[in-house]
Amino acid sequence: MLVLAGAGVAPAQEPAASSGDPRAGRRLAGAQCAACHGNDGIAVLPEAPNLAGQKAGYTAAQLQHYRSGERKHELMTVVSQALTDAHIADLAAWYEAIEVQATVPGRR
Repeated sequence: MLVLAGAGVAPAQEPAASSGDPRAGRRLAGAQCAACHGNDGIAVLPEAPNLAGQKAGYTAAQLQHYRSGERKHELMTVVSQALTDAHIADLAAWYEAIEVQATVPGRR
């Protein structure tokens, strides 16, 4: 569902995301986002970004930008039209709640 990378949108002034419900976001993500971004926020399509661990404010801002038309993507523009502010907050809370670990090469 979400395609957030590579559209030239600077994350400089992200609006604060209202508190969402990660459980509700998980249900919504499973119904709408998993086809592109995976059940766990790790993308299954090469052109879709990983959303696991993404800051809620950033995710919410990008969804709001898609919904308003400020940011454009063929699929995301359509999908975001059906999202309420509560849906956006819930999705953002879900993806932020997923813990991600990174391993730097050569540091094990």
